[in-house]
Amino acid sequence: MTEFKNPESCLIIGAGPAGYTAAIYAARAALQPILLAGPQPGGQLMITNEVENYPGFPEGIMGPEMMELFRKQAERFGTRILYETVTEVDFSDPKAHKITTDGGRTLWAQTVIVCTGASAKWLGLESEQRLNGRGVSACAVCDGFFFRGQEVAIVGGGDTACEEAHYLSKLCTRVHMLVRSDKFRASKIMEQRVRNTPNIVIHTNTETLEVLGQEAVEGVRILHKDRGEERILPVTGFFVAIGHKPNTDFLKPWLRLDENGYVFTRPDSTATDVPGVFVAGDAQDKVYRQAVTAAGTGCMAALEAERYLAALGH
Repeated sequence: MTEFKNPESCLIIGAGPAGYTAAIYAARAALQPILLAGPQPGGQLMITNEVENYPGFPEGIMGPEMMELFRKQAERFGTRILYETVTEVDFSDPKAHKITTDGGRTLWAQTVIVCTGASAKWLGLESEQRLNGRGVSACAVCDGFFFRGQEVAIVGGGDTACEEAHYLSKLCTRVHMLVRSDKFRASKIMEQRVRNTPNIVIHTNTETLEVLGQEAVEGVRILHKDRGEERILPVTGFFVAIGHKPNTDFLKPWLRLDENGYVFTRPDSTATDVPGVFVAGDAQDKVYRQAVTAAGTGCMAALEAERYLAALGH
C-alpha cells in the first residue's frame, strides 16, 4: 500500500457532520485535507430517517441523503476521501503525526482533526435493532417531534434520561420511564422534575424484554422484577437513554480522556494537549450531541488547524 512520505497538511478522522464540515473548511483554506471515512461513513445520521431540525431543510431530509450532500460538498473543494478505518495513531512527533489504517496504509500529517463521534449504548435486544429508526431511537431531542400526541417509553435512570423524558412529556400524551434499578442515578433535582411531571409514569426495577411490532413499534413488553410480573405497554415510540460511548479507544495512549472516554479539549477550543491535534463533534461533546453542534465544532477545528499551520509558516 502506498505511503505518504511527506506529511500532509491536514488529516481528518471520521465522516460524520463534524468530519465533513472540517473537510469543507480545510479544503477551502487550501489545506488539501485527507478524510478517513471509518467504519460508518456518515456517522449516526446514516441510521436516522428524517431530520427536521437541521437548518436549511424546511421540509426535512433523510439522514443518509443529508450526509451524501455533505460528502459531495467536501469533495467539491478537493477533499480526498479514503474509505479506511484508523487502527493506530502515534502523536510522539508533533511535526508529523503518524496514522495507520486497516488497509495497511501509513499517513503522516502536520495537523489531525479527530471526528470519530460516539455510539449510543443499546440494550442488546434483537427487536430493538430491527426497529431502529422505525420507532426506536437513542435521541429524544432528534426524534421526539415525530411522536407528538402519542404514548412512548424511555429507558434510563440518569440525568440524560430524565432530561429526555421531560422533553418528551411536552410532546407526548404519556411517557413511560423504565428505570432498570430500584432507584434513579440522576441528580435529585432531575429526579424530582420527572416525578413532578403528571404525564410521566415511572416504572422502577423494570427490565425491557422485547420491543413489539413488525414494521413499526406497536408496544413494549416489560418485566417488573420486584414482583415478577410481565406487562405490555401500548407505545409507538421507544427511546433508549442509557448513555453513549465515544469512539476514542485508539487515542488512549496519546490524548487525555475523561472516565467515559470523551477527549478533553482546551476551553473554548477544539485543541487537545498535543500540538496540532484537534477533536470535534461527539468524541468531545457529551452535552449536546446534535448534528448541528458537531458541524459547528468541525468548523472550529478546521479554522484552528489553519491558524496552527500559519503559525508554523505553512
